Amino acid sequence: MENKKSSLSFPLLVVVIILGAALYKQFDFETLKFEKPALAILYIIVFVVSLYILIKRPGRNRSEK
Repeated sequence: MENKKSSLSFPLLVVVIILGAALYKQFDFETLKFEKPALAILYIIVFVVSLYILIKRPGRNRSEK
């Protein structure tokens, strides 16, 4: 199993897709504002952290057992 390639985390990928869609739906493009700004801030924070973890995870080296 030395050649095992790391894959993307499926649950994190689902979270990123759902949060991205929710942010897109809440954004009003005519006024350039969110409908619920406090909820949008929370969504953005979780979205960015999830993306960071999703991108950083495949690149890190794992210790062999």
